[in-house]
Amino acid sequence: MSVLTHVLACLFGMGSWVTICGLWVEIPLIVSHTPEGWYLPSYLSVIVQIANIGPLFVTLMHRFRPGTLKETAVIYFIVSFGILASFLLAFFWSERVEVQGVDRSVPLLLLTFFISIVDCTSSVTFLPFMMQLKTKYLTTYYIGEGLSGLVPALVAMVQGVGVMDCVNASQILGSNETLLQHYQPANFSVEAYFFLLTAMMVVCLVAFVLLNNHPAVLKEHETKHNNAGDSISQWKTKRTEQKPMIGFHRGHDKPKSSFGTGKYSWLQVVYIYVILAWVNGLTNTLLPSVQSYSCLPYGNQAYHWSATMANVANPVACFITMFYLRRSLVLLGLLTSVGSLIGVYIMGVAVSSPCPLLVNETSGAVLMVLAWFFFIFILSFVKVIIAVILRDEGHSALVWCGAVVQIGSMLGAVTMFPLVNVYDLFTSGDPCNKHCI
Repeated sequence: MSVLTHVLACLFGMGSWVTICGLWVEIPLIVSHTPEGWYLPSYLSVIVQIANIGPLFVTLMHRFRPGTLKETAVIYFIVSFGILASFLLAFFWSERVEVQGVDRSVPLLLLTFFISIVDCTSSVTFLPFMMQLKTKYLTTYYIGEGLSGLVPALVAMVQGVGVMDCVNASQILGSNETLLQHYQPANFSVEAYFFLLTAMMVVCLVAFVLLNNHPAVLKEHETKHNNAGDSISQWKTKRTEQKPMIGFHRGHDKPKSSFGTGKYSWLQVVYIYVILAWVNGLTNTLLPSVQSYSCLPYGNQAYHWSATMANVANPVACFITMFYLRRSLVLLGLLTSVGSLIGVYIMGVAVSSPCPLLVNETSGAVLMVLAWFFFIFILSFVKVIIAVILRDEGHSALVWCGAVVQIGSMLGAVTMFPLVNVYDLFTSGDPCNKHCI
């Protein structure tokens, strides 16, 4: 029963961000067929942030109309909607519509908005749903969430996304002084890739159905009966503590705040949520926005290995937390500081692109791959610690957990978009032509 529930929780979590992650890794193949070209990622990043109206609506409903929205029904709807949108992407991703005399990828942008609403809303619905299961399955869910980025990346590697050769310009321009990038054809089509993403969303839906209805899994639920028993036990304990004989414990046991169980003070609650927003801003938008700038100066292989190992780091970190997990606020701050320092190094390299430190050295490429791996690894560990802490604080704590994740990601995107697309603060290195001394 436990193994089955772990597998289903993992598959369920894998559907949380698989469509957006899958779309991003496919961009090198998509841009050559769209009128926006390499400006497409900037459009997509804005669309993903606009889609935060989904989690905003759910969070406000939980705040002002508690009990009106049923998480199970919402999840059934958004996952089914995600399956439909992913399926339509396979047919319409390359279609163009003329807008004011200019061709635009309207179907692609519109369907991206739909799948973004699905994935963003999963942050405030999937996690609270996991409250129904025992705490140990929350870590498995996070492993699945990590796989939602890793699996599409591995499929894209098999497909051959971004694989290129440096071709002598004499073959094209009649000059032998310049090398040009030439991307090799993919092993299978973009349409087949989107059909695979659709299949992964179907797997997510099947896993969710089984988590709700399979008899063996239902035994792993924390039922209302058990919760009622816990409440009675807590009431008895509270009544006992009011006896004069042990009255001196009252001050010690007084709740520090009205948040959740009251175990944490309001200052500690703010501290936890600030770290959560900061970590998700770093890992979801701030640093990914400059990944190509930090890696391409060291070569195309360094870029692809960095992207792949970053996607590997997340599920590895979540897997380790199944065996070692300390709910320490001090450890939380320490790990966040270390991960942030690695992020500062990556950002520094991106700013100094196309001629960063050790640009012509193998050690520079190795250091960058390791930096991306440990950056995601450490901060993924932080995310799981926070999720487990908030899980014990109750349902509303996890709803706000998802909302803060989206707020942090949005603030990161709003910060980086003008720096990258308006002020041109970053300059990408050319893996075929290195003119740095």
